[in-house]
Amino acid sequence: MEETKTRKWRWGVNRWLVLLFAILTAVSVNYFFPVRPHIQVAAEAVSKKPLFSLGGDVYLTNTMLAMLVMDAIILALALAVRSYAKGGSLVPKGIYGAVEALMEALYNLTESSAGKWTKRIFPYFAAITLVVLVANWSKLLPGYETIGLLHHSDHGNPVQEILPGIYSLVQGDAHAETHDGYALIGFLRGLPTDLNFTVALALFSVFMTQVIGVRAQGLGYFLKFLNVRTIFTKPGFGAIDLAVGILELISELAKILSFAFRLFGNMFAGLVLLILIGTMLPTFLPSGIYLFEFFIGLIQAFVFGMLTMVFMAQATVGHGGEEHS
Repeated sequence: MEETKTRKWRWGVNRWLVLLFAILTAVSVNYFFPVRPHIQVAAEAVSKKPLFSLGGDVYLTNTMLAMLVMDAIILALALAVRSYAKGGSLVPKGIYGAVEALMEALYNLTESSAGKWTKRIFPYFAAITLVVLVANWSKLLPGYETIGLLHHSDHGNPVQEILPGIYSLVQGDAHAETHDGYALIGFLRGLPTDLNFTVALALFSVFMTQVIGVRAQGLGYFLKFLNVRTIFTKPGFGAIDLAVGILELISELAKILSFAFRLFGNMFAGLVLLILIGTMLPTFLPSGIYLFEFFIGLIQAFVFGMLTMVFMAQATVGHGGEEHS
């Protein structure tokens, strides 16, 4: 009975919060008008001085800050699940229930593809999927791409002071001759929209696939890339095997590009869509786009993790189709 009252109270509070948010959104449109967006492929620097020099100056970028946010979310999630598990509750619910359902689904998928190598492959599958999922969803948090630093731009917008030391872009065309236009560089930017992040994930995925292959087959795993066993005994077939091995090597290297640009392309396109729709229709329609991006982020995380798991499972199988122990 008490639990039912609590649920009704929460539902009532949530309903009023949603209504309040809708009212604030409608009112804010009268004060914050849509402006020309600032879109750039490379991550933007948010520090004036370089952090260090390594063949060139390295600055603090907004995607670096976004990575810290992602790490904090994953750490908080892990601590919450650990705390709940220590509580001894037999019925999973809330965040713990969602995480348990996700991990169980991923484990079952791994078991159906990897067999006895499930326990070796599952941690990589789960970790990559969770990292990409949190990175994709975190860019939908308030403040991403909307709060940051203003910098001069010949094609920017005028600004107005809304509070002491706090400015907002406004509609209108700035004069290029006077350099009074500004563009916004957000403190936070979606992590998957930085090619450095997606390439790093792709390199890790492909590298660990080779590690799993060597664990399963030993150094003989590399014979699929350079098969010279029959080059002298059967020159004709040996040449074909050698050519196939070279194609396998090219295919393996191409996975890095495929992984990196698939995730980057989809998430960067989503970022551009959110910015453009938000500048044209700043009221309720962007909420639908955010919901769309929510599912796109989920799908892209699943695809990235699933392909990694499948490639790892294939690496445990010998060239002739036999599975190694």
